[in-house]
Amino acid sequence: MTSAGSFPLTLRITGRRVVVVGGGHVATRRAHALVEAGADLTVVSPTLTARLTELSEQGRITWIQRTYEDGDLDGAWLVQTATADAATDDRVAADAEALTIWCLKGGDPEAATAWTPAVARVDDVLIAVSGGGDAGRASSLRDGVAAALQAGELPLRHRTHHPEGFVALVGGGPGDAGLLTVRGRRLLAEADVVVVDRLAPTAYLAELAPDVEVIDVGKMPDHHPIPQDEINRLLIDNARQGRIVVRLKGGDPYVFGRGGEERQACEDAGVPVEVVPGITSAVAVPAAAGIPVTHRGLARGFSVLTGHESIGELPRDRGHTLVLLMGVKRLRETADELVAAGHDPDTPVAVVESGWSDQQRVTVGTLATIAARAAESGARPPAVTVIGDVVTLSPHWV
Repeated sequence: MTSAGSFPLTLRITGRRVVVVGGGHVATRRAHALVEAGADLTVVSPTLTARLTELSEQGRITWIQRTYEDGDLDGAWLVQTATADAATDDRVAADAEALTIWCLKGGDPEAATAWTPAVARVDDVLIAVSGGGDAGRASSLRDGVAAALQAGELPLRHRTHHPEGFVALVGGGPGDAGLLTVRGRRLLAEADVVVVDRLAPTAYLAELAPDVEVIDVGKMPDHHPIPQDEINRLLIDNARQGRIVVRLKGGDPYVFGRGGEERQACEDAGVPVEVVPGITSAVAVPAAAGIPVTHRGLARGFSVLTGHESIGELPRDRGHTLVLLMGVKRLRETADELVAAGHDPDTPVAVVESGWSDQQRVTVGTLATIAARAAESGARPPAVTVIGDVVTLSPHWV
């Protein structure tokens, strides 16, 4: 079957009579799709597959337990013939033609008056692909389009309306755009408004449609130009206007990202909210420097904290990895606090700046020497500090 002389169309068949003639596997596949679409389905066949029998017992189809007869198509809007008997299928097709009923003809598309494309649904988008008579080709194309939509590689955004606005708190990972999750990328493709942090993967912003509003609320160390309450208000007000709002953050929203506060604010305001986890820099940035936060024989656990608080009470075992976020400015004080609390001054330390970027740089030392070495190299945020014997696994350790 070629596309010449055909007109693509979607049928609303809910509650309308549809007839399937045949009870085998082809009929089963078609009947299941028709039932899911809400058709008033009648199956004409002496026997049924187990699945069709189940549908009949559930009252979801009407089973006429015999071979096809004149009058079986009365009142039908659509018929599928799939008996594997050419004479019967031809007879059904001829009757359908005489009654001006569209006919799907199993195994003989050239003699049909209707064809079913390869179909998939992504949210409220229906994908229907005709492969020019090649079912495998159509299925492959359908799967490719569906995958691209699900991954956010194709625009899924409503241009006219949304049933309801909502907020998505999306973790963007440690900075490399390739580490954004598929779910996060898809939500960006649907967004009307993107509220972005300083450390979020901004490469994707260039792919947004020109009418998508981007609001930069980035916070620098010790400098928060837009208070958190104002950020919460931005999210809520935009969602209440029926917009899809993506709050794009670096790392994971729930790892020192204030995602919990933003989720609570949305819920308290009655705004639907979704949290999309991201790859936290606490694990990913050490990995970019060749440092696993746990390693058999070296480290059986790890703790993640900011460098803005006292850390003297943390485990003093060099086999328990400490990962400090946002702590470069206090590195000397932190190292001194740890040593004063009983940590070994010779514990290996690495400071990883701008992990997963072209500007990534690693400075290594010990608790006794790292502050001086970091100062000498001019280490600055964003950076992650790793403390523990796992640092010796990095190729930067000498």
